[in-house]
Amino acid sequence: MEVIKFGKFAALVVAFGLVVGCSSKGGDASGTGAGTGATDPNAGYTSTSPSSMDDGVSSEEAALRAITTFYFEFDSADLKQEAMQALDVHAKDLKSEGNRVVLEGHTDERGTREYNMALGERRAGAVQRYLVLQGVSPAQLELVSYGEEKPDALGSSEEDWAQNRRVELRK
Repeated sequence: MEVIKFGKFAALVVAFGLVVGCSSKGGDASGTGAGTGATDPNAGYTSTSPSSMDDGVSSEEAALRAITTFYFEFDSADLKQEAMQALDVHAKDLKSEGNRVVLEGHTDERGTREYNMALGERRAGAVQRYLVLQGVSPAQLELVSYGEEKPDALGSSEEDWAQNRRVELRK
């Protein structure tokens, strides 16, 4: 577990570095970033455009905004502290912009199909409840459970399973 926590911290530091790098260099304006499409269980980062830095947004807030995948422990729908920090930023954005998002719940391959569908729904529901408690309208949030049907990692190791126990926030 300590390795996973360290990995998440390291991924956040890398994302923070990307955001800071994007804010200080001209570079490519295509919007593609090195963090997209990663299979790291701590992934879920997208590059942030330099224009978001011009709006007075802190780089820490921008790094948290870039986190759109929230990971869970085995057989759990409890949000982790780092997920709550990122969700606070998303809640602020959702309240001010009024956008709708889809919360996609996923599980690893262990368990029956029915159990995993229900667990994916509980995980998406945990994210929904947290956002609603932060003032987001429930009408802005759509829940979908894929259970084990859309794995992020194809394999049967603990690292693969950890990547698949997630909720993805899709705009």
